[in-house]
Amino acid sequence: MAQPQKFFENLSGAGKAIGVLTSGGDAQGMNAAVRAVVRMGIYVEAKVYFVHEGYQGMVDGGDNIIEVSWESVSSILQVGGTVIGSARCKAFRTREGRLQAAYNLIQRGITNLCVIGGDGSLTGANLFREEWSGLLEELVKNEKIEAAAAQKYSHLNIVGMVGSIDNDFCGTDMTIGTDSALHRIIEVVDAIMTTAQSHQRTFVLEVMGRHCGYLALVSALACGADWVFIPESPPEDGWEDTMCGKLSENRARKKRLNIIIVSEGAIDGQNNPITSEKIKNLVVSRLGFDTRVTILGHVQRGGTPSAFDRILASRMGVECVLALLEATPETPACVVSLCGNQAVRLPLMECVQMTQEVQKAMDERRFEDAVRLRGRSFENNLNTYKLLSHKKNVSELPKSNFNVAVLNVGAPAAGMNGAVRSAVRVGITEGHKMFAVNDGFEGFAKGQIHEIKWGDVGGWTGQGGSILGTKRTLPAKYFDQIADQIRAHNISALLVIGGFEAYLGLMELTVARGKYDEFCIPMVMVPATVSNNVPGSDFSIGADTALNTITD
Repeated sequence: MAQPQKFFENLSGAGKAIGVLTSGGDAQGMNAAVRAVVRMGIYVEAKVYFVHEGYQGMVDGGDNIIEVSWESVSSILQVGGTVIGSARCKAFRTREGRLQAAYNLIQRGITNLCVIGGDGSLTGANLFREEWSGLLEELVKNEKIEAAAAQKYSHLNIVGMVGSIDNDFCGTDMTIGTDSALHRIIEVVDAIMTTAQSHQRTFVLEVMGRHCGYLALVSALACGADWVFIPESPPEDGWEDTMCGKLSENRARKKRLNIIIVSEGAIDGQNNPITSEKIKNLVVSRLGFDTRVTILGHVQRGGTPSAFDRILASRMGVECVLALLEATPETPACVVSLCGNQAVRLPLMECVQMTQEVQKAMDERRFEDAVRLRGRSFENNLNTYKLLSHKKNVSELPKSNFNVAVLNVGAPAAGMNGAVRSAVRVGITEGHKMFAVNDGFEGFAKGQIHEIKWGDVGGWTGQGGSILGTKRTLPAKYFDQIADQIRAHNISALLVIGGFEAYLGLMELTVARGKYDEFCIPMVMVPATVSNNVPGSDFSIGADTALNTITD
């Protein structure tokens, strides 16, 4: 649940010291999070320390823990990986290691820790917090620190941020690094598509995700892949026949390439691994298609962070410092998460426990529970992929006698074509007849309308601009002609995908309902504009791509 807005002008960090560390596997955007913690900490007049090399640096102490200035984090926003280093640390798993780490923190007065890492790193931080008072008692007993110091630094505050390209942490819609990894995957898919189309090839693409299928699922959704394999939702028995049948059908419809995306942790219903090589051999032996395997590996982890990851990490870093300033000895350790479009705080160990429950559900073959535990965002993506990729037989479709017209209005925005594809396929699945309108309201008035079928929108997700054609022209001067076309094609509803002109256009049509009965139909707008200036939406289609073009 989103917290009420906080005003941090009244919060002071004077006399407090904050340590920031990155732990576990690196992820693009970690540096943006580090930068935000440092600058927000300094802004509220706290001392901020880098802990180099994760928990190993905390145990080793010395030059691994250094106070930093505002300038220390200049020019790291756009750098991938983590500039303060990350390392696996066996010593911190022992009480002796944690005792040494506590001593090193006390020497610098650090009692506020921001940990950026995966669920293992955050669990370790929580254990450290729970043991803190006992560790201080032992340090006093061993005459390592004074009793006064133990009293002054009597409790440790922990706030976590999840940096993981797998998006495998429950409680957050997106982890830092996931969006950048998706960009790497889509870049590879776009490059593969040109060579695959030239040679009529099938490509099997293996992406990261040993325990979580998010990257595979969302990249399949983003590129309109023919098939996807993920650990949370194994294919039904007999999937080999079903998949080969679909690939064969697509090739018969003159589709020149097939894309199959496999998560590295993909399994079947009996928890047996499904490997990219196994899929390739199946396609070659059953269908004889020229099939190649591409394993992306650490390419997904590398490169510069996307605009989304830079913004997400920056906002989370600010929220992390606020959470540390507001923490009391009674406050449980929290993790900063993304819910919708808001940075929120959730109890750390509840999220860790739920994350571990997902793996338990998969081990016990309770796959529906695993999908549900992954969260609303994962579940919605899976349902959307299934809806848009698998065409039902005509006999299975309901009959609605409902005709829906789809058009683009305003300047072109990346993603418009993907929205049209989704609308057309969902409409057909619901039994509606879908009509495409070319060139916006102007084309509508001229009768540039035709029925559009399932196969007509294949391959549209990766296309920029507007395949339907779009214009900024408003409908007011064409009311009579548009009304005639609605009547002639028996249009029952209108879907307008576009920018501010689309918004104004629907307002004009709504006002004209008193004069034109034809306009008394459901009308829906989907905001698609790089300007992100349509009221009522936090984010418009096209804005993210525009931001990435600018950052590139």
